[in-house]
Amino acid sequence: MTKTFFACAGQGVQKPGMGWYLAWSDAAREVYEVASSVFGYDVWKLTQTASQDELNLTKNAQPALVTLEIAEAHALMAAGVEPEAVLGFSLGQISALEISGMLSLEDTFRLTLRRGMAMDRAAEKNPGCMAAVLKLSADDVEALCAEAAEGDVLVAANYNCPGQTVVSGTVGAVERLEKIAAERKARVSRLATSGAFHSPLMAGASAELAEFLTTLSFNEPRIPLLANHTACPITAAEAPEALALHLTCPVFFQTSVEALAHDGYDRCVEVGPGGVLSGLVRRIDRSVERVAGADLLTA
Repeated sequence: MTKTFFACAGQGVQKPGMGWYLAWSDAAREVYEVASSVFGYDVWKLTQTASQDELNLTKNAQPALVTLEIAEAHALMAAGVEPEAVLGFSLGQISALEISGMLSLEDTFRLTLRRGMAMDRAAEKNPGCMAAVLKLSADDVEALCAEAAEGDVLVAANYNCPGQTVVSGTVGAVERLEKIAAERKARVSRLATSGAFHSPLMAGASAELAEFLTTLSFNEPRIPLLANHTACPITAAEAPEALALHLTCPVFFQTSVEALAHDGYDRCVEVGPGGVLSGLVRRIDRSVERVAGADLLTA
């Protein structure tokens, strides 16, 4: 019997007109209405009319993506596609909270808003950047970080799949890593992020968010939700600390998918625009079926 998990994408996959296929879903429309009331503007209109540059702004990208992913998940479940576990990639972890039943819609959107503001402030205070290192093992990337850091912050931030690890740190440290990697014929691609996410440079945001998280009420998940920084299911009691640590700790996406596959999950439904996570899952475990939520809703 097929065991399905939902995988929610992270910031960077946003694009104009995303989620157009949700216009006919009552379940999705209800999600957008709640989001618009919390964020204070028409989120559906933003996703359908904003330019790519406008959507790329963190203040727009994060609310738009979280709303879309939750709305798509609600539409899928209304259509009979039920997940038995859920996994989020970075920002997608916030979408996964609501899908798992751990947070209400309103509190999920409140958290999205506060999280984005805290990350913006931390990035302004401690500037940094991120870059993907390709065709090297995770161990080799960690060694590169240690060599290029020279006292600055530089860490492996996203363990995506075999041969793809993202680093995060100060601009100078990332530039040194890029130079060393080029000399060794490794490929490095700078990411379009506004800060050094999932690194110690986000410590201020983590502390700020930790305080806000004490005001939220978490429920026990109705389905397992794997935490990015442990690749293990989290409980309601663990959620506040896990979400605060999430900003400074690595995303172990590969380990999370491997853990789900080991437990018999053999179908990944990617929730959100594009197919980035499906591509990663294919490189992690080809036996796991990969399906786009959008395809299921438009079939």
